[in-house]
Amino acid sequence: MTSDDSSRPRHLGPESPESIFDDDEASAHEASAHETGGGAGPRAAHDTVEHLIRTKLSEALGGRRGIVEGAVPTVLFTLTYVITHELRPSLILSIGVTVVLLVIRLVQRTTVQFVLNALFGIGIAAVFASRSGEARDVFLPGILYNGAYAAVFVISILIGWPLVGFMIGSITGDPTAWHRDKAMVRLCAQMTWLFALPCVLRVLVQYPLYLGDHIALLGTTKIVLGWPLQLAAFAAMAWLLSRDRTPLESAP
Repeated sequence: MTSDDSSRPRHLGPESPESIFDDDEASAHEASAHETGGGAGPRAAHDTVEHLIRTKLSEALGGRRGIVEGAVPTVLFTLTYVITHELRPSLILSIGVTVVLLVIRLVQRTTVQFVLNALFGIGIAAVFASRSGEARDVFLPGILYNGAYAAVFVISILIGWPLVGFMIGSITGDPTAWHRDKAMVRLCAQMTWLFALPCVLRVLVQYPLYLGDHIALLGTTKIVLGWPLQLAAFAAMAWLLSRDRTPLESAP
């Protein structure tokens, strides 16, 4: 290999959405390598911005297992209610399954973060619905959650400080250094849009259905606009990140 070859960013080729999100063990292995001195730090471990963001997305979402654990309780509640039209059994079933997932994590002595997130989400939904007695209020926390996230993501882009950039900053050790690189800012803005657009679409579709008390349609759209839409966004991220065209600048 010539010196020119070694200086070029690696091109990993097109990736599927799943390939972005390695499992928990892979992320833990990489983190362990950094902690024990394997490599020369974050910049040595990541040749390009795209590679760095792929790794951090995997860690943030818990890999494929974390994604499934986060989705199962909500999907289970929605399907059960659409079929039975019974609020309490649907809540009990979804919460019960989440608790089982938590116990499995505890027995395996692996991280419980993503199961606890799911349990918190379905717990908040249960509180909303139980207090009002209306099944549609199970969906209200999700609508509010997506609205808040959409607002934060879009505002961060409009003011020129896309949130994905701070993910980069958390790795490089300087939370704002990435902002001096225009190419990195553009890439971070594109990635932030891909996080924001699913949230915006969910609010635009689900809020009118909530106002109209269309429970079956709310349940259906929650499933369709949940992980199928998120996977479509991840596919776009996979394409964007697989290009490996934005080299990280060397540390001074």
